[in-house]
Amino acid sequence: MAFGWIDEEAESRRRAGLVRALRPRPADSPLLDLASNDYLGLSRHPEVTEGAARAARTWGGGATGSRLVTGSTELHAELEGELADFCGFEAALVLSSGYAANLAAVTALAPHGSLIVSDAGNHASLIDGCRLARGETQVVGHADPEAVRKALRTHDGPAVLVSDTVFSVDGDAAPLAAHAEACRERGAGLVLDDAHGLGVLGDGGRGAPHAAGLAGADDVVVTVTLSKSLGSQGGAVLGPARVIDHLVNVARTFIFDTGLAPAAAGSALAALRLLRREPERAARARTVARELHARLTAAGHEAVRPHAAVVSVRAPSPEGAVRWAAECRAAGLAVGCFRPPSVPDGISRLRLTARADLSEGQIEHAVRVIGETRP
Repeated sequence: MAFGWIDEEAESRRRAGLVRALRPRPADSPLLDLASNDYLGLSRHPEVTEGAARAARTWGGGATGSRLVTGSTELHAELEGELADFCGFEAALVLSSGYAANLAAVTALAPHGSLIVSDAGNHASLIDGCRLARGETQVVGHADPEAVRKALRTHDGPAVLVSDTVFSVDGDAAPLAAHAEACRERGAGLVLDDAHGLGVLGDGGRGAPHAAGLAGADDVVVTVTLSKSLGSQGGAVLGPARVIDHLVNVARTFIFDTGLAPAAAGSALAALRLLRREPERAARARTVARELHARLTAAGHEAVRPHAAVVSVRAPSPEGAVRWAAECRAAGLAVGCFRPPSVPDGISRLRLTARADLSEGQIEHAVRVIGETRP
């Protein structure tokens, strides 16, 4: 029977407690949301939603084509200019998702004969970019500059380090300055995914590379997503103008994909301008993360110290994590549930979002629910 093997895989997932299912949410959920990536609480901000509506009224419901045909609007160019300026880079290129941005950057900057050094904790989109690139990939230990240095010594040609700046599972940060030092010893470039740093780290939320003094360097390329701190959708690659020109000409997820919808570009631009005007939102997200971590560990939970806005709490098993998250939901709290294969170390977790707009009462409520529902 065609696709008969699917049933066997489904049964294996069921036995391992790894079945996933979609759960459509209503527009006005009664749950306290600590599951989304809306770090700054901007996805429903009136200025952001009006930015989306105004862009749709002006430019239409869709981009109508790829960016190289009809999908590049003046709005896309405006967003790219302001993103590059805010983050401290020469140029930017907006794509339809953060996933597409990572595939574009890695595949375009790791041709045949090159070496890709990839952190073991990298996001799936970076991993898939390494798989699709024509260069050779060496996976190195998590957040280990010396392992990066050793890997680069094995190769004499072009090389690039690929790493998240803040890792999505535990919320820990990469040692960017030490990584840059290791790469510069060998003339290697850096491709850094700042999906979880933009809007949270750096001066006014300008991102982890900006905080590390790497913004604008000619050997650094950064990818960001517009769907987390900016509360919209889409992704972008930031870097030297010649690198961005190169991506326009060779990156397949840019060339052959429909451009980002105008509404998403409009809402992202509105959110970026709001963040410029209210830089304290970034500091508040970090404060909430530290407060959540302190209260959870004081209550006896095993939680990883956050470097940005992700707070990770260890669960006893995949089944235990699913049950814990479900009981939190029943008590009015939405939390993330990370299980294999989404976690590189095989340890299941609850993943909490430390949103900038959480009140002290909501933080206290979340910690109480997590404690009361603990397996």
